[in-house]
Amino acid sequence: MIHPHLLTGADDPRTRIWFETRPRHLAGGGDPRRITQTLRAAGWKNRSDPDYPHVVLASPDYRHSLILEPGTASYSAWWRICGQGEQSSWYTEFGGIVPVEILAALTDALLRPAPETTPDVWPALTSAGWIYQHDENGNETASHPDGILSLRRWTLEPAERFYWTAEAALPTGGGGKNRLWSASLDDRMPPHLLAAFANALASDEPVQRGMYDVPHTHLVTQEQRGPQGEELAAAHETRLKSARAAARKARRLEAPQTQPAVAPSTRSTSIRR
Repeated sequence: MIHPHLLTGADDPRTRIWFETRPRHLAGGGDPRRITQTLRAAGWKNRSDPDYPHVVLASPDYRHSLILEPGTASYSAWWRICGQGEQSSWYTEFGGIVPVEILAALTDALLRPAPETTPDVWPALTSAGWIYQHDENGNETASHPDGILSLRRWTLEPAERFYWTAEAALPTGGGGKNRLWSASLDDRMPPHLLAAFANALASDEPVQRGMYDVPHTHLVTQEQRGPQGEELAAAHETRLKSARAAARKARRLEAPQTQPAVAPSTRSTSIRR
């Protein structure tokens, strides 16, 4: 039986011409398979309903889950990640056009063991030229030089629980702003996940997108250069192989050590008659 070719967003990257797009934080969502297929390669289970437009993945130990559920607005919570730590649970969510390359920094870090020492969040941003501010209540903000992107750690009341918000927003007249995308992160998340996300925000590395396949063409520059279909596909396959290998290694380390079999006794057994 011959199946017709169906043009979808899930087509192979080899079928498109790719353009180096910058700044990355305004390049649009990109291909969600950068995240979902990497998690699947690492052993995450697919718990999605095939008749509903969402993706639900659970880690092998069920301590973490990811949901991709497109909403009616690009800035609503399309991506949601939950975690269960030793002390408490945590939750984070991301809008639909948060670039997958930025979000993938967090999900990739979720697959690796936590480092012994975690770098502070703010130096990664200030060293990239971001402007850092804080107030007497402990609220902290770092703003990208373009005035569009920011990361904030804030609380409603001093000494109360803190929250993190990343946001890309265009200033408007009268001191207002037009939000393009936002992300909410939990202060109870493992610190290395927050640091990985902040480092991805600070990066000025461009991303590959199709021509005009961005939500705000007037805010980005696109040039036909950088890796194309074959290179992008090969890089993705290498990433998946690495995730599979790391998952196999983790399973071997977690598997209980088999005790050596006890040799049968060589003593003669007397038989009573």
